[in-house]
Amino acid sequence: MRLVVIIGIMLSFAFAKAQTYEIGLFAGGSNVIGDVGSTRYVDPRDGTIGAIFKWNRSNRHAFRASFISASMIGDDNDSDDISRDLRGLNYNYNLLEASIGVEYTFWDWDLYTGRPQFTPYIYTGLTGFQYDLFALNGDGELEEYGSTLEAAIPIILGFKTTITSHLILGVEVGARYTFTDNLDGSNPERSKKDFAELQFGNIANNDWYVFSGVTLTYTFGRKPCYCNF
Repeated sequence: MRLVVIIGIMLSFAFAKAQTYEIGLFAGGSNVIGDVGSTRYVDPRDGTIGAIFKWNRSNRHAFRASFISASMIGDDNDSDDISRDLRGLNYNYNLLEASIGVEYTFWDWDLYTGRPQFTPYIYTGLTGFQYDLFALNGDGELEEYGSTLEAAIPIILGFKTTITSHLILGVEVGARYTFTDNLDGSNPERSKKDFAELQFGNIANNDWYVFSGVTLTYTFGRKPCYCNF
C-alpha cells in the first residue's frame, strides 16, 4: 500500500510539471545481420512487439524509453547465398531489449497548434538486451548452451504523424550495433579458447540486429513550458 501511495505522489508531481508525454506500442518484425540466414540488411520476417514512452522536452527532441520482445530466427535456407543454403544452419530464440535515449525530429513537432503534424526523426541512445547463446554441436547443428546480457548502440530512422489530437502513428527502421559476434552462434563466447574450433563465418565483425515496424502512441499532458535541455 505504501508503494502505491509513493508511486501516486511521483506521478502527480510529474504531471504537475506540465510536460507532454506519449505512451504506446511498437509492433513489427526483426532480423539479424550475421553469418547465418538471410543476407538482406532489412528483412522483417519475425514477430516483434513492445512498449514505448516519450517525454517531449522541446519541439525538436524527446527523451524516449522502450521495452521490446522479439523472435529472432535465422535459417540458411532463406539466404540468396548458395553456400549458406547448402550449409543449412538455423537458430530460433527470443530476445528482450530495453533502450533509453533521445529522439530528434528534423522539423518542429508542436502538438498544440491544432494542425496536423508530421516529421521524420532519428533516435539513438543505449540499449541492453538478453539473448540465447548457440554453438555448433557434434552433429554440425547449432545448439543452445545458455543466455547472456549484452549492450548495443541503436540507430533508428522513422517518420511520424498525428492521426487525431491524441494519437500519433509512426513508421521506423532501427539497426542495433551490438558488442558481440554471436547472435547467430558463429563465435561462441563462454570460453573463446575452448570454442575456437567452433567458430565460422566472418569473426572480424560484430553482429547487428534490426527492428522494423510501426508505433502507435497516445499523447497527454498540458501545454509544456520547455526547459533548456
